[in-house]
Amino acid sequence: MTVAPQTMDGSASRRTRGINMRRLFRSALPAISLLIVLLAINDFNPRAISYFGFNLMLNLAVPVALATIAQLCVITVSDLDLSIGAYVGFIACVTTTWLPQSPLLGGGVILGSIALYAALGALVQWRQLPSIVVTLGMSFVWLGLALLVRPSPGGESPAWLQSFMGLHVPYVPFPIVAAVVIAAVMHFVLMRTAFGAVLRGAGGNPAAVARAGWSLLRIKATAYAMAGVFGSLAGMSLVGVSTSGDANMANGYTLLSIAGAILGGAEFIGGRVSPIGAVMGALTLQLAAVALNFFQLPHLLPGFRIPSEWQVGAQGLILILILAVRALINRSDA
Repeated sequence: MTVAPQTMDGSASRRTRGINMRRLFRSALPAISLLIVLLAINDFNPRAISYFGFNLMLNLAVPVALATIAQLCVITVSDLDLSIGAYVGFIACVTTTWLPQSPLLGGGVILGSIALYAALGALVQWRQLPSIVVTLGMSFVWLGLALLVRPSPGGESPAWLQSFMGLHVPYVPFPIVAAVVIAAVMHFVLMRTAFGAVLRGAGGNPAAVARAGWSLLRIKATAYAMAGVFGSLAGMSLVGVSTSGDANMANGYTLLSIAGAILGGAEFIGGRVSPIGAVMGALTLQLAAVALNFFQLPHLLPGFRIPSEWQVGAQGLILILILAVRALINRSDA
């Protein structure tokens, strides 16, 4: 009579262990995908896995990681920002036009832009507007403002910004150090503080958060303001790397930021995000684009090189593969 309950307990225990293993594997997917890309680069060109090689391959990873974190702030409250690429381009134009000669004016414009971002979040919540529609419209506004500030590519990068982005850290390349700092800070803010729990709660169960006495209007405004801050840092760091500004220089950042956040484990609804995974996703996408430059099959196709136009396709293929694996894991848990 006692065998049946023990068997049931054992079966339930094995099922729980299986679910935990699948969840652990799902959480490790961003790190696994990054490791696979690094192994592929090492196989194609071992000399790229070096201090100098990582500096070259990841020189644009910091702006992409910052833009991905900006997108993550909006995804945390179950919204989506389709204007972050145009905003990063606008900030780059402001940085190259006013910051070197008129830092007060340039800084004031950037602070005003962050305030406008916060106002957009408040507007989305106040009028119950779809964030996709509002941010899509704002993408044209940011692009138009960027063209007004800088009609043609050029400008000047502040010397201090170039020096900061060109830092040489002993033993570890600066982009990796910056990525670790960004991931650690955002992980602490979003995952380890009461403030982060409220933000994620607003994305997962806004009615419960409102019943607890929190203002959803302020929460949305705060999340969008954070997106504005990280979007501004992305634009400034992009100028520090490229040393010039262009209204269209970050058009691809909108899709890259969404792909990086989703690749890192974020979901569009429910306040489910992972800052560390998002930064890993951004690094994976950046390295995947570089890996194609090394890809060759000398025995089968001598002299064959993958065109650079295929880089976006490769990034999309990686995203589809990761989402397919995650869907299989979720189906197993159901």
